[in-house]
Amino acid sequence: MDIDLCSGLKAHPSPALTEALQQRIARDFEPRWTQDWAGRSLLEGSAPGPNAVRLDGNDYLAVTGHPDIVAAQVSALLQDRQSVVQSGVFLRDEHPARALERQLAAWTGKEDALLCQSGYAANLGALQCFAAAGSPVYVDVMAHPSLWQGIRAAGATAHPFRHNDPNHLDRLIGQYGAGLVLVDAVYSTTGALCPLEAMVQVVERHDCMLLVDESHSLGTHGPAGAGLCAALGLTHRVHFITASLAKAVAGRAGFFTLPAYLRQYVITTSFSTIFSSCLLVHEVVGLQATVTLLQQADRARERLHDVTRRIRSALGCIGYWLQGSEQILALEIGSEIAARDLRDAMEARGVFGSIFFPPATSRNRSMVRLTLNSGLTESELDHLVTVMAEMVRRFKPDDWPVARRMRKSVA
Repeated sequence: MDIDLCSGLKAHPSPALTEALQQRIARDFEPRWTQDWAGRSLLEGSAPGPNAVRLDGNDYLAVTGHPDIVAAQVSALLQDRQSVVQSGVFLRDEHPARALERQLAAWTGKEDALLCQSGYAANLGALQCFAAAGSPVYVDVMAHPSLWQGIRAAGATAHPFRHNDPNHLDRLIGQYGAGLVLVDAVYSTTGALCPLEAMVQVVERHDCMLLVDESHSLGTHGPAGAGLCAALGLTHRVHFITASLAKAVAGRAGFFTLPAYLRQYVITTSFSTIFSSCLLVHEVVGLQATVTLLQQADRARERLHDVTRRIRSALGCIGYWLQGSEQILALEIGSEIAARDLRDAMEARGVFGSIFFPPATSRNRSMVRLTLNSGLTESELDHLVTVMAEMVRRFKPDDWPVARRMRKSVA
């Protein structure tokens, strides 16, 4: 075998795929790639230039690169010589990760928390631990896909209820019995706020448990950014809180809360914890510094909510039908190709959002998602509104399916 000492082993063609896999790809993907997408990935837009208005990230309070965070990470990188990369279940109480878990628990008003590789892993791990095989789990139809995958991992039975509809949830629980209820605090594709108090009342009436994914509300809502549960004074009535730390916390991790007495049960039950390596020390201390910063970021939170109200109002006035109320704005145009064309036209004018299409959305509900942040300047906001006004003439948002649905709902 030829070996290039600089580049490694010589590449060889892969063995033939099974007939079943080839048929699946031919059925589920190739028509989209060759016919609908014309051989161009929908994910590949333009590269943003130095003056681009970036609305394609989740750093809602604009903390990336803050000197306190960078200093903490650099110090850890320079000083840490003893850390062992291993499964998080082996970490002792003196490890920085345990201090971060206690910090996250205190921030959200809970007894304990378990750190995970991502918000996705946190939801899988939590559901595997807290939903028994065969038990009913009631899940909002718009809940994050990681919650749906967690139900499958637990072997539980999913009972979807209509989006943000506590009455439908109430009827389903009456039919199938007590179980675990799953909601997002802020929904990631529409920016819709969960009617959490009404959900809690249904959960308590039926002796259920409630898990709230605070990924898009932690840091941005509530006292000291503690999330929607804290904002509404409901923390003590919610059983479990989960969150990605890749949103306002702008890192790479996730966590879920738990009663302290369940810690040993969870760390010996949750596969996403047992079979994943721990975070590196510089990542952990960076997250600690970020949480401390966010707890003191009331002015940035006020700025974010002000920007959100202004931009939602401005876009609504020029013809866009926007679901929800929070910092996530969905330009739900419908087809995948229409969403790509809208994305491309916006990028050509220096405004960058994120294209979402199946499986990130339902069929024919593709969108360009804009995520606002507190660091946007007045000139950037003005440019955004100007560009979106120009898009109205070409893309006619009043004719989009979401516009028809929303008109019907208020008729």
